Amino acid sequence: MTRRKLVAGNWKMNGSRRALSELDAILAAAKAAPAVDVAVAVPFTLIDPAAQRAPDLAIGAEDIHEAASGAHTGCVSAAMVQEAGASFAIVGHSERRSDQHETSHDAWAKASAAHGQGLGVILCCGETEAERDAGRAERVVQAQIEKSVPDNASGDWFTLAYEPRWAIGTGRTPTIDEIETIHAIARAKLRQMVGEAADGIRILYGGSVTGDNAATILGIANVDGALVGGASLTAAKFVPIIETASTLND
Repeated sequence: MTRRKLVAGNWKMNGSRRALSELDAILAAAKAAPAVDVAVAVPFTLIDPAAQRAPDLAIGAEDIHEAASGAHTGCVSAAMVQEAGASFAIVGHSERRSDQHETSHDAWAKASAAHGQGLGVILCCGETEAERDAGRAERVVQAQIEKSVPDNASGDWFTLAYEPRWAIGTGRTPTIDEIETIHAIARAKLRQMVGEAADGIRILYGGSVTGDNAATILGIANVDGALVGGASLTAAKFVPIIETASTLND
């Protein structure tokens, strides 16, 4: 099955209203690459102005709470981010797992809540450096997928992202063989869980993706796009990744 490439940016705790001017060139690049889907997740405070500035660009939230409402000070629900203009949410990101001690069950609950509200979902999985060095990367990723992915996951709303935690923001990336192996294992696990629907689910790679290495990474089997962190903050660094994905999708 041919899956459209998806290039998704994650601004993390960066950005300002002034920084939203970067979306102008990103949107122009997205329109020039109709065979590629482009999305940008921004901090909660920027969802509304980002959606207003780039209405034809998929704007997302970097996280949501699994509850629809309640006594959860400082948290934001799926309905809230949707009302602000988000069309998708990232859940289970490694920085949430490590910094906020979120579990795979938390990721599952958030993914289910987002889908229930009609949002798309990018769910992240990936091993730590210690787990990789101990030879446990494959088992860790399989376990995270098993515990995080909703049973009704399908490609029309769900995307999986493999992000080895030790490659995020470090400039280090796994080898081609390492990426290909994990993506193949992830695809097999998805098939085990959701059957034929797994063939329509995109699996992104994330972790120090740049314009320089995008062609190599996006050309690997079962890599259906990229979840981009630091390089998504400026059009100058993000657009070349979009353009590369477009070339590979032609």
